[in-house]
Parts: sequence; structure tokens; C-alpha cells
Amino acid sequence: MSTAKSDLLHELSSRGYIHQCTDEAGLDALARNEIVTGYIGFDCTAPSLHVGHLISIMMLRKLQQTGHRPIVLIGGGTTKVGDPSGKDETRKLLDDETITANIAGIRETFTKFLTFGESERDALLANNAEWLDRLNYISFLRDYGRHFSVNRMLSQDSVKLRLEREQNLSFIEFNYMVLQAYDFVELHRRTGCRLQMGGSDQWGNIVTGIELGRRTLGAELFGLTTPLLTTASGTKMGKTAAGAVWLNPDMLSPYDYWQFWRNAEDADVARFLKLFTELSLEEIAKLGALEGAELNDAKKILATEATALLHGREAAEQAAETARATFEQGQLASELPTIEIPRAELEKGYGVLTANVQAGFVKSTGEARRQVKGGGIKVNDVVVNDERAVLTPADLTAEGVIKLSLGKKRHALIRPV
Repeated sequence: MSTAKSDLLHELSSRGYIHQCTDEAGLDALARNEIVTGYIGFDCTAPSLHVGHLISIMMLRKLQQTGHRPIVLIGGGTTKVGDPSGKDETRKLLDDETITANIAGIRETFTKFLTFGESERDALLANNAEWLDRLNYISFLRDYGRHFSVNRMLSQDSVKLRLEREQNLSFIEFNYMVLQAYDFVELHRRTGCRLQMGGSDQWGNIVTGIELGRRTLGAELFGLTTPLLTTASGTKMGKTAAGAVWLNPDMLSPYDYWQFWRNAEDADVARFLKLFTELSLEEIAKLGALEGAELNDAKKILATEATALLHGREAAEQAAETARATFEQGQLASELPTIEIPRAELEKGYGVLTANVQAGFVKSTGEARRQVKGGGIKVNDVVVNDERAVLTPADLTAEGVIKLSLGKKRHALIRPV
């Protein structure tokens, strides 16, 4: 049970968000007496964030809900460098045009969870390119580089693991923790920000920023990290056979997002309800105590509540109804994800393996071939046994579509145009 006296730390602790805190008592006291400005950084390496980012977004939401001010720091500058934390190899460097497009893609997600505006508790959106792009290299090294010990940098897990495995660590990546530390200092100078939050893999970078703030500004700063989020079976949160679980609806439909949560492992339901919904802890305790077939009801509630936060209540309830009609009534629901293909392509024969790749069920035709051998692929609810099978106009249902399924829970419609 949490002993925190501030609403902020009590809420974060009771729901399982806290892994480490640099000075929990000090932060608790600060949050009781002042409006705390806190930030989390998000590099823009793709046109959408994914569900692995969701715990960080929820942390910012909790910060605002308990009366404080969140900052979303977009890494327009640090994305050009690449964070080595948790990575086995150098990340592909992106050009300015791609980074700008990615920023546009991820910006909208935050408006679903945070209230932006001009008041003292409204969220801010910042881009570290604003200050990092303008740095004078020699001046920066003189003013800030002297505060960093290479010995200590080499001991950071993000660096040490790469070196121990004899994997390349570029000099530009080695600079990442210096730039992230400077971000904290710059945000404190500009906005009075005193808290940086992030995943547990960011602990070393966060502590480095706190020390830089103390040495250069005499500032008392705080850091807080969340646990590394894995499923009960040990897989990384959000990793599926079909790839990342994206937050943008143009990259993953609300229905598929709902299905992701519906397919949660039994042992994860209560924990995910605490982290990714806003149901009361009392209600979550009741749902988490369900067993057997009744636990499926808790999973449906998890799916609907998590989807409602991202895509809105209407889309979440429509996804739930689509699933109910598809699985419980056996109907062909028109709200299922739809893939449009040229009619001429269907007339000449559209490969079932290719269709599964295009539907996002698998990453390659080789993987689809293995699913066929295992009896996992169906067309119009009929198991496909021939890996050379093709879809033709003869497979169209009365509704003018073909239902493609992988296993019991992944479905899509193919519609010729």
C-alpha cells in the first residue's frame, strides 16, 4: 500500500507505475506544495507511436489529472542521433523531412490523453530541435561536456551491454545521454520543469540530467521511472506476430486495437486494467478476481476502456459490437478491417499467402505458408489446406467481400474495387 501523501505519487504507486524514484520523499513533498512540471521525451522514429509508449503517455495524463503540468518533449533533435538504450545495433538515421513527417503523425495522439492550453496546469508540447539544432559544438563541450565522466558513461547499461557484446556503438550514439541530460537542464531553464519520467531503461540518462542540472544551475531535479513492461509470458509489451501495435488509426484500426487488448493473457488483466484504464481500483479488484470463462468479460472491459481512451467511446463500443457479432453470432460484420484490391487482380487469382501479408496478419509469405500448414488460415470460415490457393470472384460472399481469418481472433474483409 502506498505511503505517499501527494495525490500524484499515491495514484502512480497504487496503480503500479513506479519502478524507481531518485528522491521519492522529496518529490512527494514537492507535489503536495507546488504544481510540478514534468516531462517525458518521445523520439519520432516512425509516423506513429505504438502501445509500448502508452505507459509513458498515461504517466503524463496522471500528472495532469492530479493537478500538475505535463510536457511532451518531441525529440526532433535527438532523433537525429539515436538512443542506444535497449538497442543491439545502431538505429538508422533519418533525414529532416522524414522526422518532420513523423512529428506530424504522432502529435495528434497526445491530444487524446492531455489538455493543452495556456493555463499553469495545461500540457505543453516542446521540440528539442529548437535548442539542439542551434548548439555551438565547441561552446557546448566547454560549458557542459566537462561535467560528464567518460568512465561513468562507459558504465551505463546502454553502453556497457553493447561493448560487452562487441556490437558497434557509434560516437553519435555515445553523445545521446549528453543531449538528453541537456534537455532536462534546458526545460528547467525555460519552464521550471523539475521532473523527468520514462521507462526503466532511461534511468541512467535521467540521473545524468539531474546531476547536470545540479552542477550547472544548482537546481534540485527529480527522476521517476516505470517498470519494464512485459507480458506474463515474458514477451515485450506490444510485440505481436504481425508487428507493432500502432496508436494511429490509419496504421492500426480501432477494431484491431480492441482485439489486442481482448487477447491479453489471463495473468495480465488486472495489471493492465490499472495501467491502461481509468476504472476504480475497487472495480479492477473485482474484475481481476474473475476466473475461467468469466475472465473473458474482464478482458472485453479492458479492451473497450483502453480503446475508448485512444479512439473515443463510440469507436470502442463499435469495435466491441463488431467482435460480438463476428465471434458470438457468426455474422459477417461490415466494421471488420477491409482491404481493397483491384477487381482485375482478383479475377486473375489473388494468392492467399499474399492476402495474409497485406492484411497484416503475418510479416511474410513464408510465415503465412507455415500458418497454412498448421491449419491456421481460413477463407470464409473454411480452413485453407493448399499454400498455393488463390482467391477469385467465386469466393465473394453475398455481401461482395471475402472473409480472411488467422486463428480464431484475427479477421479482415477483402473487397474488390
